[in-house]
Amino acid sequence: MSTKDFRPGSAPNVSRRTLLQAGAGLIGGTVLPASIASRAFAEDHPAIGTYPAGTSGSSAFIGISVPRTGTYAVQGEDELKGYQLAIEHINSGHELIKKISPKTSKGVLGKELKFGVADSAAKPNEAVQAQQRFISENKAVMITGGTSSAVAVALNKLAQREKVIFVCGISGSNDTTGKDCVRYGFRQNFFGQTAAAAIAPVLIKQFGKNKKAAYLTPDYTYGHTVTKSMQDYLAQAGWTTVTNQVSPLGAPDYSSYLLNVANSGADVLINVNWGHDAVLSTQQAKQFGVLDKMKLVVPYQVPFIARETGGLMQGVYAATDYWWTIEDKYPLAKMFNEAFEKKYGYKPEWGAENAYVSFAHWARMVEEAGSFYPPDVIKAYEKGETLPSLVGDVHYRPEDHQCVRPVVIVRGKMEKEMKNKEDYYEVVEIVPGDGLMQKPDAFGCHLGDYT
Repeated sequence: MSTKDFRPGSAPNVSRRTLLQAGAGLIGGTVLPASIASRAFAEDHPAIGTYPAGTSGSSAFIGISVPRTGTYAVQGEDELKGYQLAIEHINSGHELIKKISPKTSKGVLGKELKFGVADSAAKPNEAVQAQQRFISENKAVMITGGTSSAVAVALNKLAQREKVIFVCGISGSNDTTGKDCVRYGFRQNFFGQTAAAAIAPVLIKQFGKNKKAAYLTPDYTYGHTVTKSMQDYLAQAGWTTVTNQVSPLGAPDYSSYLLNVANSGADVLINVNWGHDAVLSTQQAKQFGVLDKMKLVVPYQVPFIARETGGLMQGVYAATDYWWTIEDKYPLAKMFNEAFEKKYGYKPEWGAENAYVSFAHWARMVEEAGSFYPPDVIKAYEKGETLPSLVGDVHYRPEDHQCVRPVVIVRGKMEKEMKNKEDYYEVVEIVPGDGLMQKPDAFGCHLGDYT
């Protein structure tokens, strides 16, 4: 599918890089009058959000926002590839999609999916402005994206206000399906609470009790909630926090933070930074001799960090959503890996996996509902039925719209152990999701109204 630049002209407060539209005929097209559309497609359902106008023709539009510039750009591109592959597979009725959404033939309810892409630059305002345009101008029936949890939380609020479903992309904050949860938002990937619950026992087993930990924490909802979850779990084994160095997103220099870490007397450095921030802070930790003094742990693994840090993840424990070698255990993972590598030329990282599965689950819910009417689609999710995924069977909790799914614990391989150039990690354990999650109301989730 080809892409072309789309500049909306005089729209206020929209950056010059705002939107990329994908596919032909995304703007305009034939839209039936509302009265006819309602009779033909809505049956007894009243108009809500972009329904029924968004599905009155032969296609349905999806709005995607990912960071294509800035500190999370590399991860955003990987996530985008997962979305694009899912749309291609849905439109063609690919066998992998049919394994996850059996009622899908070609398109969703027979409608071809078209999409637009916006560069969020990991900035909530830019993501919201772009998605608002997708909703207003293209009648998007679903919006998706993330990578930054601040963006995800902002899009939660937009989705609830506009009554358009938001399927969250990468977001590690507890708040996304916690205090900032909404009726119109859903998240498939793992997050701070589940990452900490999965990796903490492994760290305690490997390093022992009563250890001193130093944290590098990005200063926004993702960083604070991941660090808090790690501190809570490790405290049960007597681990203490000797310093928590909080830095802004996109910090160019970590020397002052690392100096404090180096002088803290910590046994373990727990780096919560993400994207290029994680790469840069890890490289500088090595340069400043910090990694010679203490062990490194990455509690919320960053796609491509092993490749980009040049071997610094060797021997390092991390929690992740997915690692490609689990294909030996999960047949659907093998199918995905092969399709992804054939199209893009590399093994998928977990951003692409998460995007693909989230999209496939949405398609399944629409098919199960037999309608694009948002409350019906939401209620299909809220049935909590067992669903296939690339990491085995999963389900969504009706109370907070969080997917209950396993967390994969990996350890970086030494170079001599690598079987190929992308064989960076050994899978230590795949921890079932049910025992990892907090109670649905523990983080203050109160879903809003359907209408």
